[in-house]
Amino acid sequence: MSISFPSSLIPENEAVRLRTLHLYQIVNTTPEKIFDDYVAWAAQLFNTPISLISLVDADHVWFKAVAGAEGVPGLPRTESMCSAAILPDVPVVTSDYKPQSCELIKPDVARALGLNFYAGAALRMPDGARIGMMAVIGRQARALSDAETGVLTQLADLVSRTIELRFQYLSTQLEDEWEAAQQELSTTLDDNAALTRYLSTRNQGINLDDDEVLDLVTRRLKGVSMVLGRRLDQQAPQVA
Repeated sequence: MSISFPSSLIPENEAVRLRTLHLYQIVNTTPEKIFDDYVAWAAQLFNTPISLISLVDADHVWFKAVAGAEGVPGLPRTESMCSAAILPDVPVVTSDYKPQSCELIKPDVARALGLNFYAGAALRMPDGARIGMMAVIGRQARALSDAETGVLTQLADLVSRTIELRFQYLSTQLEDEWEAAQQELSTTLDDNAALTRYLSTRNQGINLDDDEVLDLVTRRLKGVSMVLGRRLDQQAPQVA
């Protein structure tokens, strides 16, 4: 589906949103394997050449992790679809990069790369602030099915909770615990990626509208969620 964007790139709650973003101390930080694992798995699941986790700052969109466009740290806010995609209060945005589709951004970079498809689910923090996007990007125009929308939304939720867990560990100076959490999550995601590769080879691609495939992927998403839930519960008393 196409989304109607508001008239301004800057939302009314911008000051609060930016305060939440910077609370998590993740903007313009060095790569961390767990976030790289998320985008690699997303690119597999949606059969797209590019996947990324973005953080929308005041003037710049930082890419915390990128698959398929490595070496690109981010874009000016006026040139990134992610900066527009955080605006609608809907779980997923799909869009092409035609100027008339979203007049809030300049699509020059995307069009120069031959990109014609963007879908993203917002990273929502506990206070409701949308600080960035979990996005998949491709060269062929397409839409998202309900099943695909659900999977992308769940991925964004997992990334959001991982950012929360990262903050809880690092703000209490438990760097070793954060490293251990990353290792546990990465092991789980590596297993998920292996299953996805198998399904892709067996079925000549991933079709999330296939009930069997969707069930397997949903179980794997729940597995990551259980790891996050357990670790967040363990941390809660320490930051209360």
